[in-house]
Parts: sequence; C-alpha cells; structure tokens
Amino acid sequence: MSKVTSKLQVTPPKMPAEKFSIKPGDHIEWEATGEVIRVIPASRPRRQELGLRTRLNLFDQATARQRTREAQSGRPRRKPPAQAARGWTRAELYHRGGSS
Repeated sequence: MSKVTSKLQVTPPKMPAEKFSIKPGDHIEWEATGEVIRVIPASRPRRQELGLRTRLNLFDQATARQRTREAQSGRPRRKPPAQAARGWTRAELYHRGGSS
C-alpha cells in the first residue's frame, strides 16, 4: 500500500513497479475507471479500443463467471428487473454517448 504525501505524490509499491518496469523518472498516467483509478506506465502502448461484439462477448463471459460463483456460494440469485420495466437494453448501453 502506498501513502500520499502532502504534495500529492505517491511511491508505487516495489513488486508492481518491477513487474511493469517502472523506474525513477518514468512517467505514468492516471485513468479514472468507474470508482477506481488505473495507473498506466506512459511508455506502454495503449490498448486498442475493443469493438462492440468483443465487449458484449466479454460482458457475457463475466456474467457467466458471476453466475457460477453465485451458484457455488449457495446464496439465492437475484433476478434482474424485466427489460420493459427498466426502459433500456444491454446493447443500447454501448451506443449511448455516440461511441461505437
């Protein structure tokens, strides 16, 4: 765990710094992703934006993994609200804001 100094400076932990070859003087980028912050070494090439089909496929895979975990935990699974009740579809989420 890192501590933020009074000058808002942070020292990365040794293990991730070594794993991603972050050295003194290197630049890193901070990216807000939902409620978390991603730290990206600036020297690394940025990942190419994924297409709609790929994102939907990844979402479906994550949903299947979550359902498996819930089934193994023994807790009852919450049923999602009916599509008509919420007024949108999952696919529409990827077209909001004009991207893809």
